[in-house]
Amino acid sequence: MILPNRSGFFGDFGGKFVPETLMAPLDELERAYRVARKDRAFGRELDLLLKNFVGRPTPLTEVKRFGELCGGVSLFLKREDLNHTGAHKINNALGQALLAKRMGKARIIAETGAGQHGVATATACALLGLECVVYMGEVDMARQELNVFRMRLMGAEVVPVASGSRTLKDAINEAIRDWVTNVGTTHYIIGSVLGPHPYPMIVRDFQAVIGREALAQLRRETGREPDVAVACIGGGSNAIGLFYEMLKRSSIRLIGVEAGGRGPGLGDHAARFEGGALGVLHGTRSMVLQDAHGQIAETHSVSAGLDYPSIGPEHAYYQGTKRIEYHSCDDALALEAFHRLSETEGIIPALESAHAIGWLMRNGETLGTGSLVVANLSGRGDKDVPQVAVMEGREP
Repeated sequence: MILPNRSGFFGDFGGKFVPETLMAPLDELERAYRVARKDRAFGRELDLLLKNFVGRPTPLTEVKRFGELCGGVSLFLKREDLNHTGAHKINNALGQALLAKRMGKARIIAETGAGQHGVATATACALLGLECVVYMGEVDMARQELNVFRMRLMGAEVVPVASGSRTLKDAINEAIRDWVTNVGTTHYIIGSVLGPHPYPMIVRDFQAVIGREALAQLRRETGREPDVAVACIGGGSNAIGLFYEMLKRSSIRLIGVEAGGRGPGLGDHAARFEGGALGVLHGTRSMVLQDAHGQIAETHSVSAGLDYPSIGPEHAYYQGTKRIEYHSCDDALALEAFHRLSETEGIIPALESAHAIGWLMRNGETLGTGSLVVANLSGRGDKDVPQVAVMEGREP
C-alpha cells in the first residue's frame, strides 16, 4: 500500500479537516509538491543546500561508554544535532521554503514549541529572502529564550501566544488563524508530520534523508543493518525521518518514545498512546489526549518539543499495525539521560532526544547485549541548558 492514499489517509488516520478557506491552498500545495518532487532541478537545489548550508550528511557516532549503561548494546547516534541550527528541523524548513518560493509565496508563517523549528524556518527565510512570522506560546518562550533571540536576530517576527496552555498547541491555533486570513500571499511551514494532508507526507519525505543516510553509514561502519532503531516522538518528524526507510525491513525493530511527563494522570504527560483516543486536532484525525467530554487535554513535558496532545497520523497507523512500538520516558529519566550522555560522551542532547536515550538506559538490556542500535539524536541541548540549570537550582 502507498501511504497516504489519494485522500490523505493512513488507514483510518489523516485526511483534511479544515475550514473551506484552506481547501484551495492545500490542493495548490499538493499539486506544487507532486510536481516539485519529480523535478530534478528542485531536487538538486535542495541537495546542494543540505550539503553546503546544512552540513549533510550528518555523522554517525558510536557511543561505547553510554552503550554500556544501556545494557551493553552497540549504540550509534545519528547526529542531527550537528546540522546547521542544531536539529533535524532544518531539513523540512528548507524544503518547504524552496517550495513556497516556487509557488510565489513571499510570506512564511510557522509555529514552534522548543524553538528549533522556528529557528530553522527563520534561517531558511533569511537565506531565501522571505518574510517570516513565528508563533510561539508564552510558556515556551520563557523556557527557550535563546531560540527566541536567534529567530529575531535572523529577522523573524516572533509572536507570543497567551491563550490556552500557552504552549505548542496554542501556537498552532494562532498560526492557522493567520493562514486563513492571508492564504493568497502566505505559506504555512508546519514543523512536524501533523496537520491536514499533504503536510504529513511532505514533512516525512523531507525528513526521510535521516534514515537513508543512517542505513548507508551503518552498512559502511558495521557491514550490516541495525537490529533496533529508536527516536523520541512529539509530532513525530524526527522519528519517521529515521524509520521511513527501515519500515520495509522487518528485521529492524522500531521504537518511538513519547513524553511520560510527571506521571500517568491526564494533564501530567504527553503520551498519546498511553491515554489518548481517536480525535481530530489541527486538521488531521489521529490519537489525541482528551477528557471524558472530548475536550483537548492539557499536557506536560519537561521538553517543550514533546509537549503536544496529538501525534502524526502515520504514527497512529503504524501503532495500530504494530510495525512500530511506542513507549514513554518520564521527565526524571530524560533529565538523567541528559546528564549521563553529557558526562560519558561529551555530547549534550536536546531534552527531546534525551527521552529516546533515557528509554534505552532503562530498557537497553532487554534488547540483548551486543545488539546494534541506532538512536536519532534529533537536536543538541544548548537550548535546554539554562532551563535545566534553573530546575536544578544552579546558575546557568
